[in-house]
Amino acid sequence: MSTLPRALTLPPPTAAEVPAAARRAARRRARRERATAWAFIGPSVVVILGLSVVPVVWSLLLSFRADDLVTPSRWVGLDNYRALAQDPGFRTAVGNTLLYTALYVPLSLVGGLALALALNRRIRFIGLYRTLVFIPFVVSATAQGVLFSFILDPEFGVANALLHHLGISSQGFLTDPGQALYLLVLISLWSGVGFCVVVYLAALQDVPPELVESARLDGANRRQVLRHVTLPALTPVTVFLLLWECITALQVFDLIYVTTKGGPLGSTTVVVYFVWQQAFQMFTAGYGAAAAYVLAVALLVAGGALRIVRRRQVRTEGAAR
Repeated sequence: MSTLPRALTLPPPTAAEVPAAARRAARRRARRERATAWAFIGPSVVVILGLSVVPVVWSLLLSFRADDLVTPSRWVGLDNYRALAQDPGFRTAVGNTLLYTALYVPLSLVGGLALALALNRRIRFIGLYRTLVFIPFVVSATAQGVLFSFILDPEFGVANALLHHLGISSQGFLTDPGQALYLLVLISLWSGVGFCVVVYLAALQDVPPELVESARLDGANRRQVLRHVTLPALTPVTVFLLLWECITALQVFDLIYVTTKGGPLGSTTVVVYFVWQQAFQMFTAGYGAAAAYVLAVALLVAGGALRIVRRRQVRTEGAAR
């Protein structure tokens, strides 16, 4: 039997055996690759630092100073925060913000879920219906404010004209302190529900159909399927929407600026509008920055609380399985 010669295998060269020229070429190539990468991401880094990190740090330092953005500022420490605790205007703004959030968030979630369930069917013109529901969401808040300011104008608006034909006395609407904030909630719902509908529709497509079919075979009706199958499957999406809508409600500004400008009698002044007033109308930028950081802390607390709740739900579901 003949034997074939074995193939010769050479061990890889050590670092000492690699020519110095090859090592220099590899280092140059690595430097060129890093330079190319930074050339691509550099503009984004500059934008992020210039528009987010730097303003955050600067406004934090500003909240500890008395500054009108014109004359030299002076350090006041926590005096701005102590003044906020005693300011009745700030307490009113906080109360209006909490009321707006308490009304807008649950109504937007419930309304979005109801419309999503209604639109999650194969019926004629379903694409048109979904588009009509989503269109208000892409309309800017400024355009919404202008539109509804004309509709709800107490003298020449369409709303009072319609009420007059129905034999109902004219209403003040956005000029009535008892109605203005509630009408702003309704205007926000007109546009904000569309986002919840789209997110819930996408989540409903991921509900396992075999679970729904099994529940129906076991004799569950529509309400029971919704309660025991659909809603548990939508829990992660609901938590996300709850956090998103809370942040949206706590930061409402442009709609109020266009329609009521915080009035009448401060009934629609929210925290963000209060910050704008202090910084750009009263020229107390340090005081406004302190109010902005109170809002930021509230947002962080809300986000952290929802995150903790979600983790506990995940652990409970895992233990149940």
